[in-house]
Parts: sequence; structure tokens; C-alpha cells
Amino acid sequence: MKMKKSWLGMSLAFTTLMTACSPGSSGEASSTGGKTVVTLSVELDTEFYRAVEQKFEKVYPEIDLQIQAYKGIGETMEGPDYEKYLKSTATALLSGKGADIYETGSLPVSEYVNKQLFLNMEDYLKQSQTLKQDNLAMNVLNALKLNGGTYIIPSGYNLRAFIGDGEALKHTNVDDKSWTWQEFNAIVKSMIEAEEKAGSGHRYAISENPPEVLLQEMVVDGYNQFVDSAARTAKFDSPAFIFMMRQIKEMYDDKVMTSKPAEAGNQLFYSAVLQTPADFVNVPYTYFANPKLLHKPHSGSSGAMRIIPTSTFAIQAKSPVADHAWKFIEFLLSEEAQSLQSREGFSLLQSVNDKQLSELQQQVKSGTYKLPSGMPVSVPEGQFKEFQELMNTADNFAMLDFKILSILGEEMGAFFSGQKTAEEVAKLIQNKATTYLNE
Repeated sequence: MKMKKSWLGMSLAFTTLMTACSPGSSGEASSTGGKTVVTLSVELDTEFYRAVEQKFEKVYPEIDLQIQAYKGIGETMEGPDYEKYLKSTATALLSGKGADIYETGSLPVSEYVNKQLFLNMEDYLKQSQTLKQDNLAMNVLNALKLNGGTYIIPSGYNLRAFIGDGEALKHTNVDDKSWTWQEFNAIVKSMIEAEEKAGSGHRYAISENPPEVLLQEMVVDGYNQFVDSAARTAKFDSPAFIFMMRQIKEMYDDKVMTSKPAEAGNQLFYSAVLQTPADFVNVPYTYFANPKLLHKPHSGSSGAMRIIPTSTFAIQAKSPVADHAWKFIEFLLSEEAQSLQSREGFSLLQSVNDKQLSELQQQVKSGTYKLPSGMPVSVPEGQFKEFQELMNTADNFAMLDFKILSILGEEMGAFFSGQKTAEEVAKLIQNKATTYLNE
């Protein structure tokens, strides 16, 4: 594998690009041994990138894909490393001399798109002769659009699910598609009371989860309520955010939630990440004998399963080899690349997901499937259709800025510990977020 330490290149508007000799052409293309060089900048090297490079160059022998990894396989990113990585990436992108393709997982994509540094791949996607639109997970690709354009494309995705104890929920009237956290709090209180009367002891909605973490997750679920990525503004001093803070504190004060571990079976709900079609069985049925997939409580946002891209890729707008860079993105969406064992997450091809789900269904039906614990599992036949629908309709996504989430994590403890009021902490978060967004 070719390893370099240069960094990120960004994009002009697609309309501007269309006037050039090829989309994104700016500068001169380089070549090695008669091959066109395409550079891919990634934060951490992985086995997946190694496998993709090898297979891609086999399909396109005229292209020399050179992967520039900031850290090698097995290495990690510490705080100072991360800041240095972001700075060097931004410098390269703003100079227009960075890589042709970027893995954008940790980058402030909205900011870079607003500065017209990434290429809009919408036309490439629509005009592709090899990609079958009816087989692509367009619900995911459409959810990831920014300003109406396709600037990032993932190699896979996870789903954030909310799972409840189906047995406990049998005696409760829940409209999970519309319930708010306030309604959730009241419902869980009644469930806990019923469980205690039945002699089951005290159960928690969620345990071993600090309030700061719950708040971060709730902000992520409703991110667009509090951050306007395009306008670079925040609303953390809003009544809605202050109410959210107080609501969370109330749930912990009322022992509906707890930061402490609970005994096995004493938790009523779990927020969990599903990474493959098999996780529709592995995860819920590890928690409960009769699990129920639910919409998460929400206010002013969707409570449906949230899309978490595993790796996302963008083409630098000024890349002189944008057409060749698109071939790499296109290859990522091919059945060959999507079927690689080292690729993480659900596939962007419905056929790959459906095949895995169908195989899982047959194994469960025949009684040969075992949970990761080694235990057998029984799943109602109709649930597999539900699993497929959840995969094919998931569209809840927001382009996050991890610096904003970091600010929340740093400041919220002062409120939950009683050192500062909700208004004081909200104002502090708003000031810090605004300062950061205006940089």
C-alpha cells in the first residue's frame, strides 16, 4: 500500500465545476508508470482500505490509488492528534492542493460544503452506468444530502435502535411514534409501579448511563433543533433545550433513570446500535425474550431509527482527476466492495442486506441459529418483514459536529451536580458553541 501524510482538498460549486474541462478539474493530474494517480485521505488505516485498494486497482489497472493515512492500522487518535489532524486537513483543503478523495467521518462536512470545497456527486450518481438505482439504499443516500446535493457517500451504515421489554409493555398503552420524553417519563413510572406491585423489584428505564451521556444522545437525535449547520448558529439557550435539561434531571431524581448498574433483568429499555442485519436478532433478543423495537421518545424531531454512517467519502472540488475519483466512489457501491468481510455496517445495496436477512430467517426458522451467547432464539416470522422495512425506510440523520457534542459533555456536569442552574449552563454552552461556529 502507498502511504503518504499529505492532507485534504476541498470543493468548488458543481455549477462552476461543469464549466471546466472535467468535473472538479483544477490543477494538474499526476501519474506513475503511465497510470493516473488518485489520492485517498483517511484518518486511520484499516484492513478494509487495504482490501478495497487491491480490488479497485484490479478492476481499474489504469488508476494508481494512493492511500494517505494519518495513523496506521491498530493505532489510535488521541486528543492532540485529533486536533492536529483537523488542522492539517483544513489547511490542505483550503489550499486546494490536498487529496482527491477524503474520508469525512471526523470532518466538519457542513462547513466544507458551505465553502464549496467538496464536489456535488448528484449527477455522477444519476448518470452512472453500473449502479442500479433500484438496488441502492436511496433512503440512506437521500438522508445524507446537504443543501440538496450529494456531497458524501458512505461505504456502510449502522442504525441506532430503541428496544423495549415487550412483556412489560403488554400492559401499557404506548404510541411510540409520537411519545415525548415527558410522556415516556410518566409511562415508565407507571410501569415501574406495576412491576414493584408484582414483586419484580425496582426496574429502571435505562441504567448505567450518566445524564450527560443521555443529553448528548438526545441532542444528536434532534440535532437540527439546536444547530443550524448551514447558518452556523446554535440554539442552546432556547426554552426547548433548557426544558430538556430539566426533564433529564427529573428522570434521574425520580429514579426512572440511573447512572449505576442495575441487576440483570432490571432494565426496561435499551438504546443500542445495530451494525448488521443479524443484529436485528442478536441485539434485541440478548436483552429480552420478547423485545419490541420502538421509536425513541422525541420532541420536535423524528424518533425513528437514526442512521450512523460507518465511513463517508467526498471528492475534493478542485481535484484534477474527479472523474477517476468518482470511479472509486462508484466501486465502493459495487457488490464486490459491499460484500467485503472487512466492510463495516449495513450495506448500501438492498440485495446484500436482503440476502443476509433471508439467510438469518431460514436459520432461525430451522432452529439452527444461536445468539452470540450460544443460546437458541425464537423469532416470530412476521418480524423479519418488519426488519426489512426498517432497513429500507430509515431516514433519520443529521450532520453532526463533534466539537459541539464535546462542549456539551464538558459543561453539562455542572447542572446535573447542582453547581449551576439550567439557564447558566445553557448560556455557557450557547456562548462556547457560537464562538466555535463563528471561527
